[in-house]
Amino acid sequence: MAEPIVVVESLRDWKAPLPAMRLVLADDYLSDPAFAEAELHVINLCRSTRYQSLGYYCSLLAEARGHRVLASVATLQDLSRKILYGSEIPALAQYLDTLDDAQRAALPREFNVYLGQCAEPLLAPLARRLFEQFAVPLLHVELRHRQGRVAVAGLRTLSMRSLEADQVDFLSQALEAHVAQGWRSARKRRPARFDVAMLVDPDDPQPPSNNEALDKFVAAGRRLGLEVETVTRRDFGRLAEFDALFIRETTRLGHHTYAFSRRAEREGLVVMDDPTSILRCTNKVYLAELLTRYKVAAPKACIFGEREVHRLPDLLGFPMVLKAPEGAFSKGVFKAANHAELVEIAARLLDDSELALAQEFMPTEFDWRVGVLGGKALYVCQYAMAGGHWQIVKHGEDGDFSEGDSATLAVEDAPADVVETAVRAANLIGDGLYGVDLKQTADGIRVIEVNDNPSIDAGIEDAVLGDALYDRIMDEFLQRLRRRTRKRARRSA
Repeated sequence: MAEPIVVVESLRDWKAPLPAMRLVLADDYLSDPAFAEAELHVINLCRSTRYQSLGYYCSLLAEARGHRVLASVATLQDLSRKILYGSEIPALAQYLDTLDDAQRAALPREFNVYLGQCAEPLLAPLARRLFEQFAVPLLHVELRHRQGRVAVAGLRTLSMRSLEADQVDFLSQALEAHVAQGWRSARKRRPARFDVAMLVDPDDPQPPSNNEALDKFVAAGRRLGLEVETVTRRDFGRLAEFDALFIRETTRLGHHTYAFSRRAEREGLVVMDDPTSILRCTNKVYLAELLTRYKVAAPKACIFGEREVHRLPDLLGFPMVLKAPEGAFSKGVFKAANHAELVEIAARLLDDSELALAQEFMPTEFDWRVGVLGGKALYVCQYAMAGGHWQIVKHGEDGDFSEGDSATLAVEDAPADVVETAVRAANLIGDGLYGVDLKQTADGIRVIEVNDNPSIDAGIEDAVLGDALYDRIMDEFLQRLRRRTRKRARRSA
């Protein structure tokens, strides 16, 4: 049986008798390997769950460790952007229309939801529904009173630090009731033919696919009976017109690419990259924890915050590689050759995030990249280091960049251990389209990272398969769309 634990930033935040379950400090949960190996249900009550805060990382690493967690990172992202959840508010508030005039008039303008419970009896059914929908431990709900009607106006996560002693006591009772009832995850949303939206950024100087490749995706779709239309961020409101979303723009959290992916998933579209893959791949801290958990060979690494910086030289030596949690195309990755550079780079990284990643420096002449689609290897490339640089892309201070040479191999001609390791690593993320970066060393193959939204440029990644590469990717969309249609037909039968 998984043990329920409550994660807080400070025991001083608990202004009432301690609950029956174990309280764990966030710093301990993140740094103590015993927690990574245990079977746990994590209730995250950190002061802040904003992006890259301590609370955010508790939820992120809980997912990487296979722990069940309230709240999930996906839900936290949704609640940070009203555009992602706003369309669900009318359905959630239908209960309010069943109240009579006197009951509606008596309702407060705001209230809190504690694991599905609230102190206002009239609002208890709505509190339960909100928790079933979002599965967030603490929610603050705003109600709008207008012309005799009441509606839900907004939702946000609530910091337990802001609670009074009697509210913490109510939370403690709600915690015990929640654990006694058993774990409840967010309710699965029902998926809402064959038009595919391909999201691109025409102004991106370093896009995942060049214009020739984008044209080839459109042509491949047409050969298969799919209508592929390129869209941009301005087309967010048109997503419901399509059956699938194919993101060919560099993805980030807190960014319209993630909002597109999340909304498309909610609308029942087939999505690549799906939001879970974006969440897992864009954060290098999550990836490091995931690879460690499943014993996938990777460079020696250390997740660090301010307190751990002084330990890094003894753990990794110099030079070492320091990585911002998010980054693409070699951005946000730095080499520290000595202690002074370590302190300066670490301070810069930790100014934006509570945690960052340090890895042993592992110089090689080239990196392997294995494209994986639906759990199978699709293409294999060798990317040489940029001239006079230790990475495959060299970024200049003026925004210009240079890249090393590349060579593409047939999957069957690539080293079997490279391909097998890449597929194993990609399968830990999901069944989408990934690019797995690896280094081949005297000590064996090491996985550097797994990328969602991998580079697919005409003349490089398609050098072996040619148009067949685009056909295989678009056929994956077609097969998934057909499976979705069959499922819907069975449900309606």
